[in-house]
Amino acid sequence: MDNAQRSGCPINLTLEMLGDRWSLIIIRDLMFGNRRHFHELLTHSEERIASNILADRLKRLTENGLLSRRDDLSHKQKGIYSLTEPSIQLVPLLAQMGAWGRRHTLASEELSIRAELLEAGGSVMWTDFMEELRSLHLGAPVPERSVFAELQAAYLAVVAKNAGRRPE
Repeated sequence: MDNAQRSGCPINLTLEMLGDRWSLIIIRDLMFGNRRHFHELLTHSEERIASNILADRLKRLTENGLLSRRDDLSHKQKGIYSLTEPSIQLVPLLAQMGAWGRRHTLASEELSIRAELLEAGGSVMWTDFMEELRSLHLGAPVPERSVFAELQAAYLAVVAKNAGRRPE
């Protein structure tokens, strides 16, 4: 992390560590999309991040301890990215950002359903989701509840419902 901090304010320091919006988008995609490889992060994000920016942010997030990278044994040049404990603890922040975005922006129904469920589920759901992320990314025991599966099922249900609509 750069030692030239603008201030000791915890909000400022958090923003300096995360870097910019792309960093949170990458963390979101690992967290909610379980995208673990560079190519998945590059091609499956609706925001269409440029490859050079993705490479830079992955490097920065890894250097700042928010992601870890290990070699993919199936391919010498591939890496597998994982969330670390500090990034897993961003779940409540991302849940609150999603809730705020649902109320104050023109977010799509498909991309809002996870935020809606996380807001309704509150801290119990956030805690369960963090426990599941620790299992997926840090090797912790597999929890009984799969919040990831609940969020994915809700998303797929909204996509299917909206695909069945006829244009007016």
